[in-house]
Amino acid sequence: MELSSKKKLHALSLAEKIQVLELLDESKMSQSEVARRFQVSQPQISRICKNKEKLLADWCSGTANRERKRKRESKYSGIDEALLCWYHIARAKAWDVTGPMLLHKAKELADIMGQDFVPSISWLVRWKRRNNVGFGARHVLAPRFPPEPPPPVPTSQAQPPLSLKDFSPEDVFGCAEVPLLYRAVPGTVGACGHVQVLLCANSRGTEKRRVLVSGLRAAPSCFFGVSSEALPASYHPDLGIPWSEWLVQFDRDMGRQGRQVALLLAARVVEGLAGPPRLHHIRLLPLSTASTTPSLPTSVVRAFKAHYRHRLLGKLSAVQSERAGTSLAEAGAGITVLDAVHMAAVAWAKVPPRIIVSSFIQEGLAPGKTPLSPDKASEMPPVPSGLSLEEFSRFVDLEGEEPVSGVCKEEMGPEDEEGGREDAFAPLPTKADALRALGTLRRWLECHGTSPELFEKFYACEEEVERLCCL
Repeated sequence: MELSSKKKLHALSLAEKIQVLELLDESKMSQSEVARRFQVSQPQISRICKNKEKLLADWCSGTANRERKRKRESKYSGIDEALLCWYHIARAKAWDVTGPMLLHKAKELADIMGQDFVPSISWLVRWKRRNNVGFGARHVLAPRFPPEPPPPVPTSQAQPPLSLKDFSPEDVFGCAEVPLLYRAVPGTVGACGHVQVLLCANSRGTEKRRVLVSGLRAAPSCFFGVSSEALPASYHPDLGIPWSEWLVQFDRDMGRQGRQVALLLAARVVEGLAGPPRLHHIRLLPLSTASTTPSLPTSVVRAFKAHYRHRLLGKLSAVQSERAGTSLAEAGAGITVLDAVHMAAVAWAKVPPRIIVSSFIQEGLAPGKTPLSPDKASEMPPVPSGLSLEEFSRFVDLEGEEPVSGVCKEEMGPEDEEGGREDAFAPLPTKADALRALGTLRRWLECHGTSPELFEKFYACEEEVERLCCL
C-alpha cells in the first residue's frame, strides 16, 4: 500500500486572501470548495475568515504589501507604528527620506518610548516590507493625513511658533550671541576684555553645539603655537560671529546624521546675512523683531554666565594665593582670550539639561503642558566666598550695566602693553617639559592630602599626556 505524499504548504498573499473573502461573501461556495480552488487546507480558509476585519483594514490602508504571504508582527510594534506615522508626515512635506534618516528616527523614537532598541539595516528592510515602503510607484505612498494648507503669514512678521510643531523637540535648536567681559572682576564695570560667545543647544538639552568665541585681534599672542583642533571651543579672530560659516558647518553636521532640524534665530541676524548660505538640513526660523521671545532662553544664557564667573573667580583666587598682595583687578589683567576660551567651554558644559528643557518650555519654544519650574538657585553655582548672593548676581549680569566701549590690553597692537609681556612669545613647551610638569603636579597633590577621586582624574590626564608624548 502506497503512502500518500504529504501536501506541500501553500501560503496565500494578502491579495489572494481578499479574493477568498469575496468568494465566500458573493457566492454560495463552502470553505472546503474555496480551499480546493486555492489549493490550501480548509482550516487555513477558516483562519482567514476569523481575521477578516484585520485583513480588510490592511488592504484598505494602502500601505500593506499586498503580495506578502506572511505577516510576522514586530517585537517593537509601537516603534513600527510611530516611525510609519513620521514617514508619512515627512513624505507629505516632500522630504527626501533616506535609510539613515529612518534609522536615526527609529532610535530617537525608541529612546522617547523608553525602549532598549538599536535599529539595524536588516530591521529596516523588514520594516519596509511590512509597511510597503519603497515598493511600487511613489504615488501609492500618499500620506495618511493630507497636509493642511499653511495659514497666511504677513511678510513683515514671521511666526516661528506655528512652525515648531513640524519638528520633534530634539530637532529644535536655539542659539544666542552673548557679549562677555571675560576678565572683569566684581565691583568694576568697563570694556576691558570684551568678546562675543555663540551658544547653541536643542530644546531637550541633549545636544550642545561647540562654543564659538570671537575677539578683536587677528592673532593674540596667547595663541602662539596653539593647535585650534585641540581646543575645547572654537575661536574666531574678529568681534562678530561668522554666521554664514557657522551655519554651513551646522548644516553639514546635520546632513551626516540624516536629520532635518529647526534653528531659532534673532531677526537681525537673518537680516544681516549677506546672501544667506544654501542650507539643506536646517530650517531657519527668525523671531520677529517685535517679539520678546529670545532665540535661546534668557535663563540658559544666565546659567552659562554664572558658571563662567564662578570659574573666573576661582582662577583669580588661585593667582592671589600665589602672589601675596595681588588685587583681584591685577590678577584679572593676566587673563587672556585663550583662558576665556577654556573657561567658556567648561561653563557651557556645566549648564544642566533640565535648565535648558524647562526654559524652552516656559518660553513656549517646546511642547509641555506643565512647564518644569526650575529652582532659580540651582541655575547658579555656589556663591563664591567673600560675595553675597546679590553681589554675585550683579557680577553675573555685569554686561547689562554699561555699554561696551574703549580698548583693553589684548585689543591693542603688538607694540603695546601685551607685546611687552615676558611670556608673550615664550618658547613652546617640549615633551620633557610636559612630563616634568606631571611629576610636579603629582608631588603637589601628594603633599596636600587630596582625595583618591582626584588622583583618579590625574591618572587619566597623566596617561593621556604620556600617550601623546609617544606619538
